[in-house]
Amino acid sequence: MPSEPESSSDIPTPATPAANQQEPQWWEAEGMPWKKEPGRADIACLAWFGVVGVFSLILIPTRAWLLAVAPDILAMITGGRTAVTASGALASVGQMGHWPVVLFVASLLSLKFDWIYWWAGKLWGRGMIEIWAGRSKRAAKTYAVAERWAKKLGPVGFLVAYVPIPLPLMQVVFVLSGATNMSLKRFLIYDYIASTVWLVGFFALGWRLGEPAVAILDVYARYAGYVAIGLLVVIVVTTVFRKKPAAAPAP
Repeated sequence: MPSEPESSSDIPTPATPAANQQEPQWWEAEGMPWKKEPGRADIACLAWFGVVGVFSLILIPTRAWLLAVAPDILAMITGGRTAVTASGALASVGQMGHWPVVLFVASLLSLKFDWIYWWAGKLWGRGMIEIWAGRSKRAAKTYAVAERWAKKLGPVGFLVAYVPIPLPLMQVVFVLSGATNMSLKRFLIYDYIASTVWLVGFFALGWRLGEPAVAILDVYARYAGYVAIGLLVVIVVTTVFRKKPAAAPAP
């Protein structure tokens, strides 16, 4: 007597790929610097990078204006080379008697965000470098060169990092300092020494240029407001167009 057919519930069904694979978590998405589920420190560090981006964006038009009307304030806020050079030129003609204070504060505040890169290296190793290098083949090659130089130079890399060259050596040196377990104290000492040496050099350059540089600043001051407004318009327009949704395809 033939046996009864098995019910559909008794027949084993092969497992589908979807059943065997878990959906990736948000923190596993491409472009994240960590290799594990992030904690509070990871989120905080990434948020600080956002602060750096916003600050840099705000500073674009502000820098253009302050360079003409108050280069000493700009130097103390940013520790920027151009502002420090301008301060040196003004000091050489007796228009900035408080230049020692300007130079001291500028050398300190030039480090205001550097510790974030060290922290990123401490938390994620080469994670941030991999993100920066992953933008394109050209970027990957550029960061590979910077990383090789940073490893060869060691602590001297802090001095070389401040050289105005088209190589992201500074960021790589800072990240690798954290990734190689350099203490924050030693990192800040090296960074402060390197920054101060270079800023003193730029200040001396401005002092040597003297009156010709001051004359250029005076001419620039006449147009600085327009330059700042123009840069602000560019930033606003660029931001609006980036956020503008793409048009729906025609049916």
